Amino acid sequence: MDRDQFWQLVAAARDRAADPQEGESVAREATAMLAARSAEEIVAAQQALWDLMAESYTNPLWAAAYLLNGGCSDDGFEYFRAWLIAQGRETFERVVADPDALAELPVVRDAAADRVDLEAEEVLGIAWNAHLAATGEELPPEAFTIRYPPLDPAWALAFDDSAELARRLPRLAALCVD
Repeated sequence: MDRDQFWQLVAAARDRAADPQEGESVAREATAMLAARSAEEIVAAQQALWDLMAESYTNPLWAAAYLLNGGCSDDGFEYFRAWLIAQGRETFERVVADPDALAELPVVRDAAADRVDLEAEEVLGIAWNAHLAATGEELPPEAFTIRYPPLDPAWALAFDDSAELARRLPRLAALCVD
Protein backbone atom coordinates (compact mmCIF):
# COMPACT_ATOMS: atom_id res chain seq x y z
CA MET A 1 0.00 0.00 0.00
CA ASP A 2 1.50 3.29 -1.06
CA ARG A 3 0.60 6.81 0.05
CA ASP A 4 -2.14 7.25 -2.58
CA GLN A 5 -3.73 3.95 -1.59
CA PHE A 6 -3.55 4.93 2.07
CA TRP A 7 -5.34 8.20 1.30
CA GLN A 8 -7.98 6.22 -0.63
CA LEU A 9 -8.46 4.08 2.48
CA VAL A 10 -8.92 7.20 4.62
CA ALA A 11 -11.40 8.66 2.12
CA ALA A 12 -13.42 5.43 2.06
CA ALA A 13 -13.37 5.28 5.86
CA ARG A 14 -14.60 8.88 6.05
CA ASP A 15 -17.42 7.98 3.66
CA ARG A 16 -18.46 5.09 5.92
CA ALA A 17 -17.89 6.81 9.26
CA ALA A 18 -20.87 7.88 11.32
CA ASP A 19 -19.06 11.20 11.87
CA PRO A 20 -16.27 11.81 9.34
CA GLN A 21 -14.95 14.73 11.42
CA GLU A 22 -14.37 12.44 14.40
CA GLY A 23 -11.07 10.56 14.23
CA GLU A 24 -12.17 7.56 16.29
CA SER A 25 -15.02 6.84 13.89
CA VAL A 26 -12.73 7.16 10.86
CA ALA A 27 -10.11 4.93 12.53
CA ARG A 28 -12.69 2.25 13.29
CA GLU A 29 -13.87 2.13 9.66
CA ALA A 30 -10.33 2.25 8.24
CA THR A 31 -9.27 -0.59 10.53
CA ALA A 32 -12.19 -2.77 9.43
CA MET A 33 -11.52 -2.14 5.73
CA LEU A 34 -7.77 -2.64 6.08
CA ALA A 35 -8.24 -5.91 8.00
CA ALA A 36 -9.86 -7.36 4.86
CA ARG A 37 -6.61 -6.89 2.93
CA SER A 38 -3.45 -8.97 2.85
CA ALA A 39 -0.97 -8.87 5.72
CA GLU A 40 1.56 -7.30 3.35
CA GLU A 41 -0.80 -4.43 2.53
CA ILE A 42 -1.52 -3.89 6.20
CA VAL A 43 2.18 -3.68 7.01
CA ALA A 44 2.68 -1.25 4.12
CA ALA A 45 -0.20 0.87 5.43
CA GLN A 46 1.68 1.24 8.71
CA GLN A 47 4.65 2.69 6.84
CA ALA A 48 2.41 5.03 4.80
CA LEU A 49 0.82 6.29 8.02
CA TRP A 50 4.16 6.99 9.68
CA ASP A 51 5.50 8.69 6.56
CA LEU A 52 2.59 11.13 6.89
CA MET A 53 3.31 11.54 10.59
CA ALA A 54 6.91 12.46 9.73
CA GLU A 55 5.82 14.84 6.97
CA SER A 56 3.56 16.69 9.41
CA TYR A 57 6.22 16.96 12.12
CA THR A 58 6.79 20.71 11.90
CA ASN A 59 7.06 23.51 14.43
CA PRO A 60 4.35 25.64 12.79
CA LEU A 61 1.88 22.77 12.99
CA TRP A 62 2.94 22.04 16.57
CA ALA A 63 2.32 25.71 17.42
CA ALA A 64 -1.14 25.43 15.85
CA ALA A 65 -1.91 22.33 17.91
CA TYR A 66 -0.67 24.13 21.01
CA LEU A 67 -3.04 27.02 20.36
CA LEU A 68 -6.05 24.85 19.58
CA ASN A 69 -5.63 22.31 22.35
CA GLY A 70 -4.54 24.72 25.06
CA GLY A 71 -1.08 23.15 25.17
CA CYS A 72 0.50 20.23 23.37
CA SER A 73 2.94 17.62 24.64
CA ASP A 74 4.93 15.30 22.37
CA ASP A 75 2.17 12.69 22.61
CA GLY A 76 -0.50 15.32 22.18
CA PHE A 77 1.18 16.44 18.96
CA GLU A 78 1.14 12.87 17.66
CA TYR A 79 -2.58 12.56 18.46
CA PHE A 80 -3.27 15.93 16.82
CA ARG A 81 -1.45 14.90 13.63
CA ALA A 82 -3.36 11.61 13.67
CA TRP A 83 -6.60 13.62 13.87
CA LEU A 84 -5.39 15.71 10.94
CA ILE A 85 -4.75 12.57 8.87
CA ALA A 86 -8.30 11.42 9.64
CA GLN A 87 -9.58 14.66 8.09
CA GLY A 88 -8.42 13.47 4.67
CA ARG A 89 -5.75 14.23 2.14
CA GLU A 90 -6.90 17.66 0.94
CA THR A 91 -7.20 19.01 4.47
CA PHE A 92 -3.94 17.39 5.58
CA GLU A 93 -1.93 18.80 2.68
CA ARG A 94 -3.45 22.27 2.97
CA VAL A 95 -2.85 22.47 6.73
CA VAL A 96 0.69 21.05 6.63
CA ALA A 97 1.53 23.74 4.04
CA ASP A 98 -0.24 26.47 6.05
CA PRO A 99 -1.23 25.60 9.63
CA ASP A 100 -3.12 28.89 9.96
CA ALA A 101 -5.57 27.44 7.39
CA LEU A 102 -6.97 25.34 10.25
CA ALA A 103 -8.99 28.44 11.16
CA GLU A 104 -11.05 27.96 7.99
CA LEU A 105 -12.30 24.50 8.94
CA PRO A 106 -15.77 24.37 10.53
CA VAL A 107 -14.74 21.45 12.74
CA VAL A 108 -11.84 23.51 14.08
CA ARG A 109 -14.00 26.57 14.61
CA ASP A 110 -16.50 24.45 16.55
CA ALA A 111 -13.77 22.80 18.61
CA ALA A 112 -12.21 26.17 19.46
CA ALA A 113 -15.58 27.58 20.52
CA ASP A 114 -16.38 24.54 22.65
CA ARG A 115 -12.77 24.12 23.87
CA VAL A 116 -12.60 20.56 22.59
CA ASP A 117 -9.17 19.06 21.91
CA LEU A 118 -8.54 17.86 18.37
CA GLU A 119 -6.88 14.49 18.85
CA ALA A 120 -7.34 10.98 17.48
CA GLU A 121 -4.90 8.56 19.06
CA GLU A 122 -6.95 5.68 17.55
CA VAL A 123 -5.75 6.62 14.05
CA LEU A 124 -2.22 5.61 15.04
CA GLY A 125 -3.47 2.06 15.64
CA ILE A 126 -5.25 1.49 12.31
CA ALA A 127 -2.66 -0.89 10.86
CA TRP A 128 -1.80 -2.44 14.24
CA ASN A 129 -5.43 -3.32 14.95
CA ALA A 130 -6.10 -4.41 11.36
CA HIS A 131 -3.10 -6.76 11.43
CA LEU A 132 -4.21 -8.23 14.74
CA ALA A 133 -7.75 -8.75 13.42
CA ALA A 134 -6.56 -10.23 10.12
CA THR A 135 -3.76 -12.49 11.36
CA GLY A 136 -4.20 -12.82 15.11
CA GLU A 137 -0.66 -11.49 15.45
CA GLU A 138 0.91 -8.16 16.29
CA LEU A 139 2.62 -6.19 13.55
CA PRO A 140 6.19 -7.34 13.04
CA PRO A 141 8.65 -5.12 14.95
CA GLU A 142 10.30 -4.05 11.69
CA ALA A 143 6.94 -3.08 10.13
CA PHE A 144 7.88 0.57 9.79
CA THR A 145 10.55 3.16 10.29
CA ILE A 146 10.09 6.77 11.11
CA ARG A 147 12.56 9.54 10.54
CA TYR A 148 11.37 12.87 11.82
CA PRO A 149 12.92 15.84 10.06
CA PRO A 150 14.71 18.46 12.11
CA LEU A 151 12.39 21.16 13.40
CA ASP A 152 12.65 24.63 11.86
CA PRO A 153 14.94 26.75 14.07
CA ALA A 154 13.04 29.87 12.95
CA TRP A 155 10.13 28.48 14.96
CA ALA A 156 12.19 27.67 18.06
CA LEU A 157 10.06 29.81 20.32
CA ALA A 158 8.05 29.38 23.45
CA PHE A 159 4.59 28.29 22.34
CA ASP A 160 3.11 30.06 25.34
CA ASP A 161 4.23 33.40 23.85
CA SER A 162 0.72 34.36 22.78
CA ALA A 163 1.80 37.59 21.05
CA GLU A 164 4.33 35.76 18.87
CA LEU A 165 1.87 32.98 18.02
CA ALA A 166 -0.76 35.59 17.14
CA ARG A 167 1.77 37.21 14.79
CA ARG A 168 2.66 33.90 13.12
CA LEU A 169 -0.80 32.24 13.15
CA PRO A 170 -3.19 35.21 13.23
CA ARG A 171 -6.43 33.53 12.09
CA LEU A 172 -5.97 30.59 14.39
CA ALA A 173 -4.96 32.75 17.36
CA ALA A 174 -8.12 34.82 16.87
CA LEU A 175 -10.20 31.67 17.33
CA CYS A 176 -8.40 30.73 20.52
CA VAL A 177 -8.74 34.00 22.42
CA ASP A 178 -9.98 33.49 25.98
